[in-house]
Amino acid sequence: MSIEIDVLNGDSSWPRAEPLMQAVWPRHVVEKLSWGHVKWAHADLRVLIDAPEDAERPGLACHVGIYFRTAIWDGRKVQIGGIGGVSTREDCRGRGYATLALNAAIRTLRDHEAVRFAMLFCEPHNETFYQARDWHAFNGEVYAEQPEGRIRFEAMAPYVFDFTRKPRDGIIDLCGLPW
Repeated sequence: MSIEIDVLNGDSSWPRAEPLMQAVWPRHVVEKLSWGHVKWAHADLRVLIDAPEDAERPGLACHVGIYFRTAIWDGRKVQIGGIGGVSTREDCRGRGYATLALNAAIRTLRDHEAVRFAMLFCEPHNETFYQARDWHAFNGEVYAEQPEGRIRFEAMAPYVFDFTRKPRDGIIDLCGLPW
């Protein structure tokens, strides 16, 4: 069995990712979550993994969105990467697809030499998954731009992955910058 991992342009690959995202995160479920009101940016790149050919159901099994942004960390302008929209089809869970896709996303961000660290936001039940993959809790404040303006982002816990900087606290400001 071979697994193919594609890293594709975010906008052009959205039609392929959208059915998976809607299946994993249907509107009626999302609207009840702590982050259901958040307006998320579109991914710059997407890691897509198809189910193996011998799978019960063919098609997209896993998705991870990749973002490249300029942020302000403790008053300093810094290039960061972001991870979002990590989703695995229910019948494909527990097979390591999310880990493979996340690793491919990290490699892609690492290859972008300007990125100092990566960031993601996760729900409490996913924290051990990310911690086991070298993500660290960010214990500071994060600000983001939303339709209602600049907000302190508290809908989910922020986590960081170190490349050349090791932010664990302070202030990360994503406002006024395309996030």
